Amino acid sequence: MLTIDSLGHSLSSYLEPGQIMEVKRAYYYAEQAHRGQMRRSGEPYITHPLAVANNLAAVHMDHHSLMAGMLHDVIEDTGISKDAIEKQFGLTVAELVDGVSKLAKIDFKTQQEKQAKNFQKMALAMARDLRVIVIKMSDRLHNMRTLGAMPFDKRRRIAKETLEIYAPIAHRLGMNDWRIEFEDRCFAAMYPLRSSRLQAALAQVRGNRRALVEKIQLAIENRLNRESIDGLVIGREKHLFSIYKKMRAKHKSFKEIMDVYAFRIIVEDIDTCYRVLGAVHNLYKPKPGEFKDYIAIPKENGYQSLHTVVIGSQGVPIEVQIRTKEMDELASTGVAAHWLYKTDEQGQPGSYDRAQGWISRMLEIQQHTNSSIEFVESVKLDLFRDEVYVFTPNGKIIELPAGSTPVDFAFAVHTQVGNTCVACRVNDRPAPLSATLESGQKIKIITSKNSQPNPNWLNFVATAKARSAIRHYLKNQQKVEAVEMGKRMFHRALERAGMQADSLDAEQLKQVTLSNDVETVDELYRSIGTGERTAMMAVKAVSPEFDDRVVANMPMTVMSADSVMFSFARCCRPIPGDPIVSYLSDKGITIHRETCPNINDLRSRKIPLTGMSWDDNVEGEFDTQVKVEVRSERGIIAQLATRIASTGTSIEGIEVDERDAEHSVINLVIQVRDRAHLALVMRKVRSMRSVEKVSRGLN
Repeated sequence: MLTIDSLGHSLSSYLEPGQIMEVKRAYYYAEQAHRGQMRRSGEPYITHPLAVANNLAAVHMDHHSLMAGMLHDVIEDTGISKDAIEKQFGLTVAELVDGVSKLAKIDFKTQQEKQAKNFQKMALAMARDLRVIVIKMSDRLHNMRTLGAMPFDKRRRIAKETLEIYAPIAHRLGMNDWRIEFEDRCFAAMYPLRSSRLQAALAQVRGNRRALVEKIQLAIENRLNRESIDGLVIGREKHLFSIYKKMRAKHKSFKEIMDVYAFRIIVEDIDTCYRVLGAVHNLYKPKPGEFKDYIAIPKENGYQSLHTVVIGSQGVPIEVQIRTKEMDELASTGVAAHWLYKTDEQGQPGSYDRAQGWISRMLEIQQHTNSSIEFVESVKLDLFRDEVYVFTPNGKIIELPAGSTPVDFAFAVHTQVGNTCVACRVNDRPAPLSATLESGQKIKIITSKNSQPNPNWLNFVATAKARSAIRHYLKNQQKVEAVEMGKRMFHRALERAGMQADSLDAEQLKQVTLSNDVETVDELYRSIGTGERTAMMAVKAVSPEFDDRVVANMPMTVMSADSVMFSFARCCRPIPGDPIVSYLSDKGITIHRETCPNINDLRSRKIPLTGMSWDDNVEGEFDTQVKVEVRSERGIIAQLATRIASTGTSIEGIEVDERDAEHSVINLVIQVRDRAHLALVMRKVRSMRSVEKVSRGLN
């Protein structure tokens, strides 16, 4: 049975006597604070903080972390305050305890919001001190070990949260042993029948495999001896959850997954790692494309190892990991090893610096999200990912999740680079911004001061940082545009009422904001610009006798094709010169041509439509569709593209519909400035010998 004395004895292997006494003092303080409190299992509550501290001791955390582990529930579950803990144990311990404590005194609408707020608070505390998350994970680890005392529904909810948040964080921080235990215990809690059956199958197959495992192990050891290499060869077994995940993801049977044999070889130094790799590849034939060098390019959590897959003498695949003793220790405890090395003054292992980089990225995401729930969802995207490693033009390595694009790369370099990105070169060749990146590529981003994020980027970016930064920029840009538009509409309404905007004094402006229940004039302009309220409502605050109908018929104006406030309906693709109307949708203000068939549907559903007009100096190019009926002949599409390009028009899309052996209909999406530009394009196309008819499409 674990006691404070047995814990003290194990701490003597790496802590000073004075530090051990401080840990014991924190234990006695927590024991007194929790006196009379019991766990659901029936044990005294103090057994939980003691177990949490013991978990921290197992990964050699410093004495401040152990003290905070002892005291982590004192603020939440007793009447003792953070100030009282600070007086007793100092500011460092008090800050750690406060960071781990939940937001117990705030009421939340939903369990999801409560969990999200708690995680957001913990994330901010992590930014100040990374030990907060290690203590929290130790707390969660003991809770998972004692989950059996909980009702089934609560067990499942806690296990789901642990699998979604804490297991990936343990992986991100390089704490592999804790990650494996989290995953296996969550699997058992969420799917008890599947877990027990898989466990039984694993136990059975383990006996059947023993002879072959020993044979492979002996062959590797003999080869290392021949090469005069000292190394420890260990047969490595997959844990339950990883087997289950592979069975589901790859649609393979248990037998197919277990046909792979895995070994770990531990040696003294890095040079020997590469010598062992050569020896293994001489012994067994390597499988092409399966070698990964995580020593030269460590994973983001600091993990280092050589990975290779070879084919054994009986045709069985053999996974081999080769690493040093230090790498093996860091693979197990990850960022937790930092405090042990710090105590021994041996410098910081890479996993600590990389973890701090991840925390910084997480804080950037937090600044660009509007709610704690959105923040947690973004962090989840960032946690569950395989990596690709690409290079900047200067040779710096950037790690990104698999499936990332040059836009993700741009935002990873710097938010401003992402915001002004216009094009890219991959391995010195032009490439689309939506291209999927592969490890080893060199990426160069081309920027322009006048550029801004494109909303379409949200359809293909893979990183949480890029997604949240694009949304943040677009929301701010939409607000700026809405304020500017609302201001113009308000001033025009004032002119119709016989007043000038410059003539309004501070008292009148205050009257306008108060009567419209807004705090600032900009907020009033924004609400007018987005259609939440009309300009006439604002004007009536200073001119009550003003005729509503005058302003009600005043249309909004479209000034640019790139406006984030407006979206142009794809069903009719309006362009400058078309009579247009709009309505307020979840995408902002959606604009249709007046002749669009969908307008009748909107009217029948009683959706309010607003008149719109094009600004006299409207900027940009607008997508529109042209339908070309042709006699089929060789090279017709190339001829058509050349004719359209001669008018300075870009083609965004082509679809060919073959009517019969002699006739086809070609639907083109092109970009034009206005109706005059479109008319020029249609005239040029109509003059082609093979073209029978040209018309403007509606969808």
